[in-house]
Amino acid sequence: MATHSSAAGDGFSAAIERFLRFLAAERGASPLTLKSYREDLRQLEEFLRSAGCRTPGEASSVILRRFASGLHAAGYAASSVARKLASTRSFYAFGQREGWVPANPAKPLRSPRRSRKLPKFLTGEEIGRLLAAPKPARAGGLRDRAILELMYSSGVRVRELVGLDDADLDIRGGTIRVRGKGRRERLGMVGSHAQAALQAWLAARPRSAIAPPRGAPRPLFTNRFGGRLSVRGVARLLEKHLAEAGLSRRASPHTLRHSFATHLLDAGADIRSVQELLGHKSLVTTQIYTHVTTTRLLDAFDKAHPRAR
Repeated sequence: MATHSSAAGDGFSAAIERFLRFLAAERGASPLTLKSYREDLRQLEEFLRSAGCRTPGEASSVILRRFASGLHAAGYAASSVARKLASTRSFYAFGQREGWVPANPAKPLRSPRRSRKLPKFLTGEEIGRLLAAPKPARAGGLRDRAILELMYSSGVRVRELVGLDDADLDIRGGTIRVRGKGRRERLGMVGSHAQAALQAWLAARPRSAIAPPRGAPRPLFTNRFGGRLSVRGVARLLEKHLAEAGLSRRASPHTLRHSFATHLLDAGADIRSVQELLGHKSLVTTQIYTHVTTTRLLDAFDKAHPRAR
């Protein structure tokens, strides 16, 4: 394995940038993920320089434990500390792979236990009101209804949604090809209501969208200028239709994903199937939704059973 040497002055920057390029190329990390890693590692760099380290390879486990203690003392939330320590471990695992550290000095670092908040979701009645809010008189209303129907039908993340192209949709087969985190692909389900909404949008779209250059993929959802719809654009249209539906509770595009998973499990879906549909790498991530359904069942029991209390 080749060892990379760096001058004392630029060792940090060079190592960090190589690591970020590795994440982008090999792991398919999103720009947002890369931004978080860069911020975390710049903070680590600042600490290590203050501790007398001229390059990241000079850090020991003892020094990195002091870094972790400093994060706790500074009052960072447990989730933030956990993320920064995960960034540090990944960075030094990469350093071991590159050869500028013989072993990962961050491996002994333990992340704090995080209390996971139960995900927020909309009830079936609220979902119905939201999906009925976009007005189909205009192409924009047809697009918005197709977006909301598809998000609830498939459980896609908003970033996955805006990355969809026409070629990813199989209306007859009732599926979409979703490119998830780490470039992992999966199939998403397109129910009959979502199929109808998508067909209506695609029929109206030529009047409101500019065709892409020859040979280029055509975005499934476009903005008013004909370009690919953005994540922020989806958030804005959701805010608009929540208000129109009279739903004052705070919700985000991810709330539709939470609702999708919660309603499936409520109806008796197998958790492994839900894991696959959501694109979760670990079943532990999906199990948070079982806590939601259990909490609801206990609440219903407490309210309805004459001898519950």
